[in-house]
Amino acid sequence: MSDNFNSQFFQHVDASVTQYIAELGEAVAIPSVSADLQTHLKDIIQMEEWTKSYIERLGGSAELLPNPKGVDDNGNELPPILLAEFKAADNSESKKTVCCYAHLDVQPAAKEDGWDSDPFVLTEKDDKLYGRGSTDDKGPALSWLWVIQAHRKLGVDLPVNVKLMFEGMEESGSEGMFEAIQILSKEGKFLSDVDFFCISDNYWLGASKPCLTYGLRGLAYFSCSVQCCEQDLHSGVLGGTVHEAMTDLVQLMASLIDSSGKILVPGIMDDVAEVTPEEDALYETIDFNCESYKKENKVASVSNKLMYENEKDLLMARWRYPTLSLHGIEGAFSGTGAKTVIPAKAIGKFSLRLVPDQDPKRIEKCVSDHLNKVFASLGSPNKMNVTLLHGAKAWLSDPNHPNFAAAARATEKVYGLLPDYTREGGSIPITTAFEEATQMNVCLLPVGACDDMAHSQNEKYNKKNLVNGVKVLGLYLHELGELKGPKPSECRCVELTPEELMEPGAFMRGFKCKCFM
Repeated sequence: MSDNFNSQFFQHVDASVTQYIAELGEAVAIPSVSADLQTHLKDIIQMEEWTKSYIERLGGSAELLPNPKGVDDNGNELPPILLAEFKAADNSESKKTVCCYAHLDVQPAAKEDGWDSDPFVLTEKDDKLYGRGSTDDKGPALSWLWVIQAHRKLGVDLPVNVKLMFEGMEESGSEGMFEAIQILSKEGKFLSDVDFFCISDNYWLGASKPCLTYGLRGLAYFSCSVQCCEQDLHSGVLGGTVHEAMTDLVQLMASLIDSSGKILVPGIMDDVAEVTPEEDALYETIDFNCESYKKENKVASVSNKLMYENEKDLLMARWRYPTLSLHGIEGAFSGTGAKTVIPAKAIGKFSLRLVPDQDPKRIEKCVSDHLNKVFASLGSPNKMNVTLLHGAKAWLSDPNHPNFAAAARATEKVYGLLPDYTREGGSIPITTAFEEATQMNVCLLPVGACDDMAHSQNEKYNKKNLVNGVKVLGLYLHELGELKGPKPSECRCVELTPEELMEPGAFMRGFKCKCFM
């Protein structure tokens, strides 16, 4: 990769910002909300077709793969999965292949939720681009297309083959994606020749310094329902005569966690590994400040207090220990004003973020046993049910892998400094699915800042992050193209033993094998 290309590429990106913002605005305007398929399936498909057309205009091949699962548990049709490919013009067979994953669906949003502007109208203010999906994940998804477009306009061949796998159900459990990955990883299928995976669906630790992420927590998302009658009742007429569902549910939810953040469910912490001295040392050099964290996450002006005031303890709580969060109650009155109703059925929603060695199935048993025991102690005649809506194991990689090294070099060339290596508290189950199905390495290369407020009101994408994100992703492809040695996907040699994996530099040999790259 020449300095001349870098200069031309950077100039092209800088000159194209107006175009990028306009196209991101088109994408944000499509309310591709996967939480409500009855209303928004057509919007998700429209978003996928919009992206497919863009890919085809750039000369790539693209198809909408019917969702292997077909329908969700409620009988709603699931959206297809977008598969695309851009082959290098010269020597494509000998060049390595990277698959870039992103999602085109978004979280629900409405101005009355507390947004300062219409969430589906991209609004620029103070060099920030506000809109649902701007940073999660439409901006990063489109960045891959802008990288391809830059190569086309500059007349520069792709240094690697690029495949795209964009889904429309990530915000609702990625239904159908796991089945698709298994199918497409088989010999001769779409993923069988992929050598590296890259995902840009998480965020920097801070607001100014880039990072690469090598670990994610898993997820176990539950619903707990309590039903007391067939329809809602008048609290004045019938209050005091029936066993109310909401009363039971509130006690069940309160039994899960205390105000200090301690999980009260027996057995949850049993499989959590102890912190080793080596792991502990990794936290010493990370650029992080608790006071800035309070301000970035809008805590400073309210409670001005975190669970931990020590940086290391706070990061460990966020990254390497499980947590439990209460999310809401379905069926309860939540509108403005006063409504004197006894809900017939109340459904509590909560989730646990899991860490390595925790299994969602075992967590399900712990939670179910606990809630059944607590419910029995209430002596209530109502009906209670606990359901694991979706679960995923945690993911942990090695930051010394060549895939991470390529991303680090690209980041340094754009920002002038090496990125931090971080773990993340969130969950991207697709990461583990790709690695387990293909045995190829996945690098999480975030381009958004920690204060982008994904999933929240006033989600935004900084203009500078948009611009530099395109630059980093473009140079990342060229750094991959510089890697020597065989294509990891073609490796059929024996995996390294556990002892060999512990040797310094072991992960520089392909992925768990003895190929030198």
